[in-house]
Amino acid sequence: MSQRRPARQHRAGRERVNKQDLVAVVAETGELSKAKAAEVLEAVFGAIGGSLKARQEVRLVGFGTFSTARRKAGKGRNPRTGEEIEIPASTTVRFKPGKTLRDGLD
Repeated sequence: MSQRRPARQHRAGRERVNKQDLVAVVAETGELSKAKAAEVLEAVFGAIGGSLKARQEVRLVGFGTFSTARRKAGKGRNPRTGEEIEIPASTTVRFKPGKTLRDGLD
């Protein structure tokens, strides 16, 4: 079994995991090559992204639900100049963790 390198520290002191780390875990647990594991992850991320672009909700029971939400246009302020700016309406991604994931964090 290969040794995993330690996760990188985030500014807030939390560890973070990137796609390369996920590929390594999937390869090891699924007994796949890293190339095949990367393909699988790309397919999963692509499917989730494609569904969200089509405004479909992606529900992974136990893990969570990805959905899109519309943000209204509004006013903001440039922090450097203090100048008021218009912020256009946009679409964002939301994630609501599932019960199994939430319970596993405690």
